Amino acid sequence: MSFRVRAACADDFAAIYEMAKLTGGGFTNLPPDRGALVEKLARSQESFARETDEQTGDLYMFVLEEGRTRKIRGTCQIFGQVGVIQPFYSYHLSTLTQSSHELGKTFRNQLLTLTTDLEGSSEVGGLFLHPDCRAGGWGALLARSRYLFIKLHRARFGERTLAELRGAIDESGNSPFWDSLAGKFFGMSFPEADEFNAIHGTKFIADLMPRFPIYLALLTDGAKAICGQPHPSGRAAMRMLEEEGFVYDRYLDIFDGGPTMTAPTDRIRTIRESEVETLAEISDGGKQKMLVAKGRLKEFVACCAAVKRSGRRSICIDAQAAEMLGARPGDELLVIRR
Repeated sequence: MSFRVRAACADDFAAIYEMAKLTGGGFTNLPPDRGALVEKLARSQESFARETDEQTGDLYMFVLEEGRTRKIRGTCQIFGQVGVIQPFYSYHLSTLTQSSHELGKTFRNQLLTLTTDLEGSSEVGGLFLHPDCRAGGWGALLARSRYLFIKLHRARFGERTLAELRGAIDESGNSPFWDSLAGKFFGMSFPEADEFNAIHGTKFIADLMPRFPIYLALLTDGAKAICGQPHPSGRAAMRMLEEEGFVYDRYLDIFDGGPTMTAPTDRIRTIRESEVETLAEISDGGKQKMLVAKGRLKEFVACCAAVKRSGRRSICIDAQAAEMLGARPGDELLVIRR
């Protein structure tokens, strides 16, 4: 079984909708809402069709497609620039040190401050892999294909890239972080707020959220314990981000308290280390396994390939990979070790 990543199209709606229903909530970029997904796909198609190459509020959606059956088994997204349509809010966790000479004590209190520090960044998100395919390295192909797309279209993306990881939620779909903090100001449960945000955006946060810093000590123990911690299902994703050079710089999601990871775009490992090679020959490939991508905008395709070097700046790849890429000798390919 082999897969390729390609640009999503309108015909992929049914498969993406079925995967959205499997997320289990708290997955803002992939809501199980028909209207919201139709709008996302339309926005993505507009972004792929845009001819000028500057950074703006694009959305690019991709799917993971099985090469033989054409079944869709995963999806992911890239946002060209956050904070264009609506403000992009995060909490920043900081420390305030206060001392009392009379008591002879020093207190270090952690504060949550509502901020738009990350506006202007690009974002990778919306990654979901069907439960049947969570082995074999397909999640890495899906995740890293986004960085290959960014490198092939570098002018469309910012100097910094972020990734929001889903925070911890309980078995009933509620968030201890939301219940302890924002829920007290909104009169909405976490599932209600999450669904509203996925469809309408975050402007209601600006309308109702208190603007002054909030002492972390005022939250429940359960909420404090999960600040900056990913959902258990997101720990592997966090490790993959760390391997790419992303760091947790104490920015938190305003809904569930999950960590927001950031990296300078040009320092992301896949972007930094991938190289353009010319396809010299289609053969049996070689022992080296690599991620290979080609194509501009909606023609972008990425897959895994068996590769051997043919000369300086030229390679051979296996026939199956060449077929999935639609590659011919003489084509330029962007490659990186798997």
